[in-house]
Amino acid sequence: MNKRGLGKGIGSLISDYTFDDVVQSTAAGHPVHEVHIDLLDANPDQPRKDFDDTSLQELADSISRQGVLQPVLVEKQGERYQVIAGERRLRAARRAGLQTIPVIVRTYSDAQKLEVALIENLQRENLNPIEEAKAFRYLMDKARLSQEELATQIGKRRSTVANSLRLLNLPDSMQEALKTLAISSGHARALLSVVNPSEREVLFQRILDRGLSVREAEEFASQFNAGSRAGTHPHPVKKQRRKSAEIQHLEERFLEVLGTKVAIKGDLKQGKIEISYYSLDDLERIFELISPEKKFINEL
Repeated sequence: MNKRGLGKGIGSLISDYTFDDVVQSTAAGHPVHEVHIDLLDANPDQPRKDFDDTSLQELADSISRQGVLQPVLVEKQGERYQVIAGERRLRAARRAGLQTIPVIVRTYSDAQKLEVALIENLQRENLNPIEEAKAFRYLMDKARLSQEELATQIGKRRSTVANSLRLLNLPDSMQEALKTLAISSGHARALLSVVNPSEREVLFQRILDRGLSVREAEEFASQFNAGSRAGTHPHPVKKQRRKSAEIQHLEERFLEVLGTKVAIKGDLKQGKIEISYYSLDDLERIFELISPEKKFINEL
């Protein structure tokens, strides 16, 4: 199936809207204008829904001292302007009491405006994990990109994209906890590994109530999937010889790449690796991460 690009295409948009490009855009025929701040309206389709108050105040303080160093990208709508990218700077400038703000006026389709806003957030402003996952899903659906293609376009690893998208399989309550950072992405991966939804909810409550570490959450998840409800112990980690810092670091790296618990048994010279999976879909996902050129179903 041919990919249906949006406007110039995502790759072109990314290269066309870098922050260096914005600053230098006067040379490309897009001059910087000073516009009264009250004439700017937010983009209703802005992918970022939550703006951290502390970081916003820090930016406002910086703007008070140095001004807005990089223009806001806008589109003219009648006598007003709609922000395409730079809403965080606009909010901070208002806090700082600025009367005018530097802007670059461009014209994009509705789809392109959302793409540019997504790209800015993905590359520069650290969306929360759920916002980021929804941004990935939107770009994949609109441009009909595979995970591998999207990862290449936005400069991230395919495993990062895959693990991010999995977060959208969480129930709304768990997604909300992840958005507010009540739980981490590591906790979320442990929750996703629990097959039984009711046991997943039990584990979720334990993470919130007891402040479980990611490793403890993973251990509880393993117990549930093994058919044990003995996860009543507050510290389920079994006593064992302490692993070296190097081995623990490698396990964390494997977890980041594969999105599931990985145990290394041995040392840096010899041993074995155990990769946990909890369903056929999970097994297929891991297989495709390890061997992206092959299709899992053809190997059975």
